Amino acid sequence: MSHVNDASTLPVTWWKSTYSDTGAQCVECGIVSPTTVAVRDSKHPQGPALLFSAAALSAFVEGVVAS
Repeated sequence: MSHVNDASTLPVTWWKSTYSDTGAQCVECGIVSPTTVAVRDSKHPQGPALLFSAAALSAFVEGVVAS
């Protein structure tokens, strides 16, 4: 996992989960490359973003769903 300091500099289209409420505390995801996904805080679009491998993010989501 790595990061960027300003998520707004990434050339991605950001999206939120369809389960997110408007105005709620949400994270947004953006596909950086076929193997990398960025995750940022929706309230701070110019803040940092974490960069995950697609496989690592998939495993995380599967673990959350399973719990």
